[in-house]
Amino acid sequence: MRGLMQEWPLLCHRIIDHAALNHAERPIVTRSVEGEMHTTNYAGVRARALRVAQRLDREGVRLGDRVATLGWNTSRHLEAWYGIMGIGAVYHTVNPRLFPEQIAWIVDHAQDRLMLVDLTFVPLLEKLTENLGDKLKSIERYVVLTDAAHMPATSLKNAAPYEEWIAEVDGDFAWRTFDENTAAGMCYTSGTTGNPKGVLYSHRSNVLHALMANNSDMVGLSSRDVVLPIVPMFHANTWSINFSAPIAGAALVLPGPKLDGASIYELLDRYKVTCSAGVPTVWLMLLAHLAATGHKLPHLKRVVIGGSACPPAITKTLEETYGVEVVHAWGMTEMSPLGTACTMKPEYAGLTGEARLAIEDKQGHSPFMVEMKITDDAGKRLPWDGKTFGRLKVRGPAVARGYYNDDENILDAEGFFDTGDVATIDRYGYMHITDRAKDVIKSGGEWISSIDIENLAIGHPKVAEAAVIGVRHPKWDERPLLVVVLKKDATATREEIFAFMAGKIARWWMPDEIVFVDEIPHTATGKIQKTVLRERFKDYVLGAA
Repeated sequence: MRGLMQEWPLLCHRIIDHAALNHAERPIVTRSVEGEMHTTNYAGVRARALRVAQRLDREGVRLGDRVATLGWNTSRHLEAWYGIMGIGAVYHTVNPRLFPEQIAWIVDHAQDRLMLVDLTFVPLLEKLTENLGDKLKSIERYVVLTDAAHMPATSLKNAAPYEEWIAEVDGDFAWRTFDENTAAGMCYTSGTTGNPKGVLYSHRSNVLHALMANNSDMVGLSSRDVVLPIVPMFHANTWSINFSAPIAGAALVLPGPKLDGASIYELLDRYKVTCSAGVPTVWLMLLAHLAATGHKLPHLKRVVIGGSACPPAITKTLEETYGVEVVHAWGMTEMSPLGTACTMKPEYAGLTGEARLAIEDKQGHSPFMVEMKITDDAGKRLPWDGKTFGRLKVRGPAVARGYYNDDENILDAEGFFDTGDVATIDRYGYMHITDRAKDVIKSGGEWISSIDIENLAIGHPKVAEAAVIGVRHPKWDERPLLVVVLKKDATATREEIFAFMAGKIARWWMPDEIVFVDEIPHTATGKIQKTVLRERFKDYVLGAA
């Protein structure tokens, strides 16, 4: 017998409809690429998103067509997202931090028809189209996210300023209707070997994921929040904030291109931001600015930190010095991206000091709609005892079941996706990533967590960044090498750092050597490029000890 409930497809444009109706005047503030601050609201974003949809329709963009965006977090980018989805087209957020050849590859692979681009990246595209003339052939027009007054002279094909482009229509337009499983967005991940892989999100998966993110034990936004998403829109759906904030009716402060510590502090203070989200490097820059200026964070209540493991030193400083709750989160592009958040269940709520920090160091527990398991290499499930390491696998309605235009089977027999992470899960469901499967160090047949060593090293007051890789050892096969970047003007010896680390991890986990470098390489999403470090130190052999 069928239920007697209404058919109500989970379509993304219903989100902006809801926000415009119920939270019409909630402000959306942008630091524009041109420099000035710009303020609109949810009603304004919806009205302009309808113009985008109408203009795309006039361009001949149809259901399933891909429209690329190469831009910062701004209200123009936000309204373009909803306009693209509103006609059944697919927003494809291109990461400008990729190598030019990678950008060209993913645009060609996606067969994007239009490209909406911020002023910052016009020179990048001009050089790319000039040097790679056989690429980007699918792009029919470039729309520069600016007005006529700031529109540069450009060689880009059929280029038009965004404001004049949408001014050619009146916004008297109705969203298209289609199945909720229709593709809504696309993001490419380079987290696997070979060429980047395209992850194709549906309207249904985006809406369910946003509802999941707004669970109070996850990101938990409300209409009383003022949210600063530092994580970019091209980084796995802004961790869903551009969907979950309108659902909740939270005000938005969009940082545009300026992501340095001073600029972020200015927005946090000026607009009384209560919640923010970004990768650890962002918070390191902010904390450095606060330490240099003596500024405080009187309005900020919580920050979500993900993208890579959050060093406990960041958590401790934000919570103990500035009174800001840290929600350590984990996810993947293939998961839309949220997988876990480290909020306190009753079993751990009473912990304080170092005991609490030890729990906050974990990536946390999963919400309803994300199922996790850990297995051995043969696929056998391992216990949730907080000690047993295993391959972390996930499934759920916002987890990918395949890649775009790729026949590879990425699920196991139970429908779980292998994340590539090695983790433990404790009896209360708290997951702790100990390494990427490809980064784990195997010394004498035993596993060593590079992440735990890195987090410990970063706790040293003179260390700005640290990375640990396994290098060859004649007796143990592999041993950890600690690569360190010191803070500006700081000096330290290997003995000083070893003394700081002593007794805080298992003795046999201690690195055999420390190498000081000026810079550690990062991926386009801010993660440490250990492949580059391993190549750099491939001939480094530690002595038998």
